[in-house]
Amino acid sequence: MAEREDAVQYGHTLHLANREALSLTGVVHVDTFDDQEIVLDTELGSLTVRGESLHIKRLNLEDGKLEVAGTVDGISYAPRPRTRSTSSRGKGWLERLLR
Repeated sequence: MAEREDAVQYGHTLHLANREALSLTGVVHVDTFDDQEIVLDTELGSLTVRGESLHIKRLNLEDGKLEVAGTVDGISYAPRPRTRSTSSRGKGWLERLLR
């Protein structure tokens, strides 16, 4: 569990240059990859990168870093599961106070 807490401190960033060079931090695990799609887990949830001629140039899971080359057509995050803290954000202050 200590490893997970240390990794959270680094967070997650995504930098895409000219739709051809993608750099990510906060990468926990690469689930699947081919030249058209890369599916991975980040500190903030599952991420899918779609495109053409995608190639993983560099991967270091100890540092949580990933670099991808190729033409990026889309990047999407899977919805995060709702937690108690996020589900109460939409409620009014009185309802939260009275629970």
